Amino acid sequence: MDVSVGQRQLQEFSLASVSELASSASTSASTASLPAIAHFFADCGCGSSQLRLQRENESSYFASLHLATSHLFKLGPVQSVCVDECSNACNEKSYSRAFTLLFNKEKDSRDFHYSFEQWKKDVNQGSNLPDRIIPSSKSKFDEKIESSSAKMYFHYYGQLLHQQNMLQDYVRTGTYYAAVMENRDDFSGRVVVDVGAGSGILSLFAAQAGAKHVYAVEASEMAEYARKLIAGNPHLGDRITVVKGKVEEIELPEKADILISEPMGTLLVNERMLESYVIARDRFLAPEGKMFPAAGRIHMAPFSDEYLFVEIANKALFWQQASYYGVNLTPLHESAFQGNYSQPVVDAFDPRLLVASPVFHVIDFTKVKEEDLYEIDIPLKFIAAVGTRVHGLACWFDVLFNGSTVQRWLTTAPGAPTTHWYQLRCVLSQPLYVMAGQEITGRLHMIAHNAQSYTIHLTLSTKMWGPGAEQGGILQTSSGKLDLKEPYYRMSQSQAYTVPQDQHQSLQPQDVNIPIHDTEESEPLEQLPQNSGSHFS
Repeated sequence: MDVSVGQRQLQEFSLASVSELASSASTSASTASLPAIAHFFADCGCGSSQLRLQRENESSYFASLHLATSHLFKLGPVQSVCVDECSNACNEKSYSRAFTLLFNKEKDSRDFHYSFEQWKKDVNQGSNLPDRIIPSSKSKFDEKIESSSAKMYFHYYGQLLHQQNMLQDYVRTGTYYAAVMENRDDFSGRVVVDVGAGSGILSLFAAQAGAKHVYAVEASEMAEYARKLIAGNPHLGDRITVVKGKVEEIELPEKADILISEPMGTLLVNERMLESYVIARDRFLAPEGKMFPAAGRIHMAPFSDEYLFVEIANKALFWQQASYYGVNLTPLHESAFQGNYSQPVVDAFDPRLLVASPVFHVIDFTKVKEEDLYEIDIPLKFIAAVGTRVHGLACWFDVLFNGSTVQRWLTTAPGAPTTHWYQLRCVLSQPLYVMAGQEITGRLHMIAHNAQSYTIHLTLSTKMWGPGAEQGGILQTSSGKLDLKEPYYRMSQSQAYTVPQDQHQSLQPQDVNIPIHDTEESEPLEQLPQNSGSHFS
């Protein structure tokens, strides 16, 4: 039985048997234990939604329980008891009634309990409306995200084409598969919640690893495709329930031992799904439960790329025409020029373009508060390894699967196998000149906005260097404001850049500390070094 949230239709469940529990004082015999069908109905004339019980091959109902006064208790994997404290609520005299429900399989029991709680929740909220429409009170997600952005977001991820693009990112998919399978002990016999399940691939991985049950939570129309995919793998699907809805709104019948999700966007935080991942942690994860992934790091380093800088500047040349069909376009040239630099560049670049060793900022998903992700402020400090022009800040991220058996990293670093996230570069309209050994300072300040992304404020400065530098101050400063929501997708594979003879050689690949997939080389989360400019959120 598929479970969805929101405008639920009337639901029915097949039961292996139902028997009424009669009181010792009752003169009537208890109802015989026979196969039956359970129906959920909306307002039935008594101001309350009901659970009605009907024998197979019979047209009438032999019992009607009012959800407002009913309670459901699990006696075993496939057995429950339902008690209605006031089963004849429309009459003056009423007595409690109880029925033992026996399900055909454990999955049917889970789905029934979930639906029961959802219907009761609607009743408690005053939702006895036709077609089970939940009142239009805004959820936490709706309060902070504008509706047009959310509509486009869920439409995008509701298409198989985009799911295929992510599935065919073999670095991404393969690393998730390895992280789960190498840590079977974390999943075996455990309850798992897949946050933003998409096609359901991670739920299927968890089931392969021996999960007791998986709740695949997906808010977009992709939930329907996930059901089809899961149904097509029945040896795993019997332990997976697809729940259509947002983690901010849905209810689950039990706590999770494991949360698994792929909440990362460009620069780790784009699309603001990390917040939903944290909300799911607070709502559904049991104490001492695990998160896959458990932490993320944003890596940053200044870079020099004359070709990219000129390419962006030249995009505004169109607006330098003084007579375009007799119209002078030059008044808009400066605005177009600055507008081009407000777009972060998404592509794969050669790590030799970095001019200093990177620093990183850690976000611990197991501890960070949702509100901490509304504004992220990262101080920057680098020592230039070469003399060159600095054109901006290069960024990438990695995440840690902190399994009990094996720790594994998924990285998007330059020089590592390319992922669908690529890397991101914030290009400044005014480059900085640096010499080898000179200190570069600055700040990366990101503020969340209601279009499910961030406004980026970047400042880089160079300090005096050489003898007497400790008494010196700032020599140059360059800053920019960029919108992470509107990047310039320049997603070609990284090329072997030819360095002009008059330009100093940049860092060599061996000078750049790039985290790798092999977990045996990775550091445990608690041992991550807190190098310059990095700290926990």
